[in-house]
Amino acid sequence: MARRRTDKKPQRPKSSFETARDELFRVIRECGVIDAHEEDKGPWMEETVAFMAERYPDLSPAELGALRDLGLRFCQPVIPHGKEHAPRSNEEANAA
Repeated sequence: MARRRTDKKPQRPKSSFETARDELFRVIRECGVIDAHEEDKGPWMEETVAFMAERYPDLSPAELGALRDLGLRFCQPVIPHGKEHAPRSNEEANAA
């Protein structure tokens, strides 16, 4: 039998920011903040980023701000839902 050749690049370790970002995204998915009211997402994110600052003390204030912004953006729906964005008829929906 011939050996399989794997051309995998050696993985570099994740930075603290990347690890914190991935953890934040996982927590957002698991805790259900995506379905929360908009006015509740901001305070939740502030508390969560403060927790991340304690958990990852080497993150700079700029990285913590970027983490907060990424988290809030991650909580937004990809396609806005609501009456103003819905097609009014089948013809309008199929117009494209």
